[in-house]
Amino acid sequence: MRRRLAVVSAAGMLAAVMPLAASCGAGDVPVKVTGPFGTRPDVTFPGSKPGDSLAISTPVEGKGPQIAKKDLVIANYVGYRWSQSGSKMISTSYGGDGRPSAFPAGKLVPGLDKALVGSKVGSRVVAVIPPKQGYGDTGNTQLQVGPRDSLVFVLDVVGTYPKTAAAKGRALPQDDAGLPQVGASGPGQAPPVRMPGTHAPAKLQVRALIQGSGQPVRSGQLLALNYAGLFWRDGRVFDSSWSSGQAFATAIGKGQVVKGWDDGLVGQRVGSRVLLVVPPAWGYGPKGLKQAGIKGTDTLVFVVDILGAH
Repeated sequence: MRRRLAVVSAAGMLAAVMPLAASCGAGDVPVKVTGPFGTRPDVTFPGSKPGDSLAISTPVEGKGPQIAKKDLVIANYVGYRWSQSGSKMISTSYGGDGRPSAFPAGKLVPGLDKALVGSKVGSRVVAVIPPKQGYGDTGNTQLQVGPRDSLVFVLDVVGTYPKTAAAKGRALPQDDAGLPQVGASGPGQAPPVRMPGTHAPAKLQVRALIQGSGQPVRSGQLLALNYAGLFWRDGRVFDSSWSSGQAFATAIGKGQVVKGWDDGLVGQRVGSRVLLVVPPAWGYGPKGLKQAGIKGTDTLVFVVDILGAH
């Protein structure tokens, strides 16, 4: 469970500020991009000022799954602002932690959405985005992007997860009568959860419901997940990526989510469905989380599908 209910990813700075437009063709890319896929690219800008049209290229064509609207996209990237006065890097995933970043397709600035949707995993995508396809007339003060600044992004796509992505593996018995029982569900739907008629446990409980065949999750990785969060007291859902229609991404083991997630998901295998029963000390503590209706005494129940780890 993330600490806040609003979606916040490393690509959150690219949230759309205008309605998305339909996909269209793209012109010639005026910047030069060199370097192998998976490494920080070298980007050379021309001496001229940027144009007014969206320009997209794919210098490396991937062979993996194709990105659809509302997929959760995982990519390594560099991003620049570009104007007649020059260019400057504004964001990158090539930092000290070595993690890629999450891009929720359909929630990005229009030009970046158009560049990603339809591309395939394994592709390097280059997008030169004019203001009308970026932050528009308002710009973005957080990134020091002005209303006349273009954006330039180079993205190496390493994963994409549709809203129907789910755990895959061997179902394990649910033989603890004191824990919630989790049923089966259709694609893109949260599984039903039945709470036991007992007191909530005092300590964190972690159970694999479906045993995936992927590698164990390591602290510091970026996880792609589907999840539902419920109250132990009444079984009511208070948050769900299945309900939002888009998978969720977070770094794990780094305090970006509640302690119950950090402690419970590290070591689980990719592809698994995991039940977490999270007492207050492993959740939001005695203060709770008022905007989600979580009290300081609430034990929380999560069903989490681990879709990928990067």
